[in-house]
Amino acid sequence: MQETRRRVLEALADGPVTGPELADSLDVSRAAVWKHVEALREVGFTIASDDDGYVLDGVPEFGAEAVEFGLDAPFEVEYHDSIDSTNRRARELAQDDAGDVVVLADEQTGGKGRLDRAWSSPSGGIWLSLVLRPEVPAAHVPAFTLATAVAVTRAAREAGVDARIKWPNDVVVGDGVGPEGRPNGDGEAVDEELKLAGILTETQGEADRVSWVVVGVGINANVDVADLPAERGVTSLRQEVGDVDRRVFTQRVLEALDELRDDLPGAVEEWTEYASTLGKRVRVETPGGTVEGEAVDVEFPGALVIDTGDERVTVTAGDCEHLRPV
Repeated sequence: MQETRRRVLEALADGPVTGPELADSLDVSRAAVWKHVEALREVGFTIASDDDGYVLDGVPEFGAEAVEFGLDAPFEVEYHDSIDSTNRRARELAQDDAGDVVVLADEQTGGKGRLDRAWSSPSGGIWLSLVLRPEVPAAHVPAFTLATAVAVTRAAREAGVDARIKWPNDVVVGDGVGPEGRPNGDGEAVDEELKLAGILTETQGEADRVSWVVVGVGINANVDVADLPAERGVTSLRQEVGDVDRRVFTQRVLEALDELRDDLPGAVEEWTEYASTLGKRVRVETPGGTVEGEAVDVEFPGALVIDTGDERVTVTAGDCEHLRPV
């Protein structure tokens, strides 16, 4: 958000304040104040005006200015009602030397997850990609995936959802091991983990230092489960707790990630507190073959340690499946 417009909005939130008072405090013309007020109204802010001056009466449900307003993190937001892929747009911005930018959309028409899987992104979700420029070696980049999973999990738990993290990049609901499971939205018992959000991290740079990192996040927020892929277990915030304030939820994710990116080892440690994978029998398909055993630890920057019974194997990447206890 343009700095003068941000200051106008902050003044209106503390209002009422008259046009002349705003013009004097911001050192702009009264005409400029009026233009900023009208621009804010156009993007959905409700601004009342009477003899006492202007006052902010309402904030839009979603959008760039809405998320930036009150955001306690240094991110600029670019919003799209619909876009093919927020990650694609974020890569473009990264190539143009952007940093600390969030590409946010109400709907994606061509979203992708890990292993180039299609990611359904209907209207009502939270689909975003962050452009970061961390001063870290390339080997540390996986920690950003784990940090982002922690940020989403924090926000989900704040909203009342008992979210957990499945290695390496899924935020899920349910533990997948109970004999009777948990009730779903129809009151039926399910014992599978239902996917709430996924994360896809891309990067470019040299071995000793990355140029940029793009972290894509897809959160099934205010969407019906029927509108999400049926081939695997999924859920949404709407399904779990009803519709949430997407503006506030997005802010919580961004604020948490801004905190966690400054302490990646701490983020990985916190990841273990929310992990649904640790302590379970798993099967991980890796480029070098299948590894099966008990997941016993996660090592920085995000490698999964599996006890096969014969040895401990450290897996840096792969497709993880949780197995039922023997």
